[in-house]
Amino acid sequence: MIMDERGRLSLPERERYGRHLILPGVGPEGQATLKRARVLVVGAGGLGSPVALYLAAAGVGTIGLVDNDVVDASNLQRQLLHGTSDVGRHKLDSARDRLREVNPHVEVVAHYAWLTSANALDIVRQYDVVVDGTDNFATRYLVNDACVLLGVPNVYGSVFRFDGQASVFATTDGPCYRCLYPEPPPPESVPNCAEGGVLGVLPGLIGTIQATETIKLLLGLGDSLAGRLLMIDALSMEFRSLRFARDPECPACGTRTITQLIDYDAFCGTPGLHSTTDAPVQEISPATLREWLQREEPVQLIDVREPVETATGTIPQAQCIPLGTLEQTRSALVPNALTVLVCKSGVRSARAARQLTAAGFTRVHSLAGGMLRWNDTQHDAD
Repeated sequence: MIMDERGRLSLPERERYGRHLILPGVGPEGQATLKRARVLVVGAGGLGSPVALYLAAAGVGTIGLVDNDVVDASNLQRQLLHGTSDVGRHKLDSARDRLREVNPHVEVVAHYAWLTSANALDIVRQYDVVVDGTDNFATRYLVNDACVLLGVPNVYGSVFRFDGQASVFATTDGPCYRCLYPEPPPPESVPNCAEGGVLGVLPGLIGTIQATETIKLLLGLGDSLAGRLLMIDALSMEFRSLRFARDPECPACGTRTITQLIDYDAFCGTPGLHSTTDAPVQEISPATLREWLQREEPVQLIDVREPVETATGTIPQAQCIPLGTLEQTRSALVPNALTVLVCKSGVRSARAARQLTAAGFTRVHSLAGGMLRWNDTQHDAD
């Protein structure tokens, strides 16, 4: 048995992975292969949670996580990487702490960003397998195209209400996501989970399948879901499998006419919320906000924290609209009003500011430092 230094198992690791070491098809060499492996999980949410947890427990040596969101209370029904005390934290900070607790022998690489056309190739090329745990079509097409261009397998999963899907794309001989879905659906025809809901345990079921397929790919075990779409109806508990082949006319893996990443928000007809996340945000200090609130011009002040957070106190003039519901409720807001977004520390309010700006709001600001800084400077205003 030959192992390089990266694959050498320590005594604590041998004890931890004992059930793998006696498993036919895995054994010490297979476990060493897992230790050398690098897997990227796109999204630290409902699907990314079980995927990352099981890959860490299995001993996958390097787990990359891509996300730029913070934990909301509404996430906790299904996103088991995060707990109640993590509300308001960056998801990658919460996820890294949880995965280190699960297995301190694995390395967690945090990519604090949305995956975009500008960064996808640089990030994806660092990994052996990509697991798609996203919740929107634009990023699914982006992940697919990046994986096809780089020759990296893409383990796909999606959930909606009581239904889930899983497959494996972009293997050497298998089809890709575009072979199955050549065109995105009309943006208004498919509500997201925030609008349509999702059974909390369903991401656990689909994510576990994704983790299983990932480990099989890394170890070269069994038959993967490449060329098959596994569909699950949780209400009837029926599993169906649809076979599909590589489309020779597919612009990604067939004709190879896609040679670079495109504007996927434009392709899918969706707001460019992810692609504008790194755009500058106009921030104001608590002192400036206090001054504005004394002026004659009204301020459209919006607190985007969760109700459990705003129950402990907020700025008296603020409307409480959790970030997860802002997309659905923004029609009740005034686009040209002087608008200030507030959260705990300024992370969610900055994201909300970008979201409103992308929707056409013209005078949007984020409170720098959020309620933490507001409360710290309260004595200066008294």
